[in-house]
Amino acid sequence: MNLLSRYAECIFWMARYMERAENLARILDVHETFARDTRGATNWFSIVQLNADEKDFFSRHDRPTAEAVIHYYMFDAQNHNSLLSMLRMARENARTLRPWISTEMWTQINVFHNKLLEMSVKDVATQNLSKVCTWIKEECQTHTGITEGTFYRDQGWYFYQMGKYIERADQTTRLLDIKYHTLLPSSAEVGSTLDVSQWTTVLRCTAGYHAFRRVYPRGMSPTTVAGFMLFNEGFPRSVVMCVRQIDGVLTRMRSRYDLRGGSAAMERVDELLAALLSRPIDAVLRDGLHEYLDWIQLQLSIVTTEIAQAFFGVQPPLAVQSQSQ
Repeated sequence: MNLLSRYAECIFWMARYMERAENLARILDVHETFARDTRGATNWFSIVQLNADEKDFFSRHDRPTAEAVIHYYMFDAQNHNSLLSMLRMARENARTLRPWISTEMWTQINVFHNKLLEMSVKDVATQNLSKVCTWIKEECQTHTGITEGTFYRDQGWYFYQMGKYIERADQTTRLLDIKYHTLLPSSAEVGSTLDVSQWTTVLRCTAGYHAFRRVYPRGMSPTTVAGFMLFNEGFPRSVVMCVRQIDGVLTRMRSRYDLRGGSAAMERVDELLAALLSRPIDAVLRDGLHEYLDWIQLQLSIVTTEIAQAFFGVQPPLAVQSQSQ
């Protein structure tokens, strides 16, 4: 049975929205910790900056207080980057996919969405936020486990994996950017107790602290943490591990199902992987980590566009079409 392009697109984006929801919960959680220092207001605004939501946020809020930012990213239905919006879109994609996904997958997403709808502002007050974020992460991980155990291994499985790993790589760069760029301390604070505790929190938010300690049992520095999150091939959320997975999924999908599309995306992924493997972390930090992370995010965005054009029936921009004629 061939997978229709609209189903492939729904599977791809269902995976991305669920991965994105988990990572937003991680970002809110890490900021709840960061905001306890003297730069708390700046820290909450950094979430808005990280998602490029400044214009939309300030159209409805005067200041980026903790309460305003938490509401905006938890419950604001007009904000496409809120958890409520992400789960609604994941659920709508899952509804379209009822003939393709297991009953267990649909039921879990549906119940998860409905429970979030029942929550109030009081439930996610600052003192309760960490607990709620933990619940959201666990629900997203439950979805991942159910999918792993029940989703039939056909073309749909490959599109699910592509969506998951593209989103995971993108979100790892954003979590890393929170600490290194947005919350970069003064030179006097580098290596301080505050600096180390924030790096520790970033690692814990990617579920990477214990794995990091296996590689670096003593000490912690911006170089070792950034290098671990970007380039460690044993860490499931590292950028290089995710890009390797994307590369493998595209290759297997094209060879197994004899699909003609996707060559542009494969070439882009190969180039990104080669770039990741050829650049030591010291060189990245010297030339600018923020710029490097922005570049990775741009490459992942282009890969997404090329996948959409190859498999989802999305037409390229008119300018691109005219050049190819």
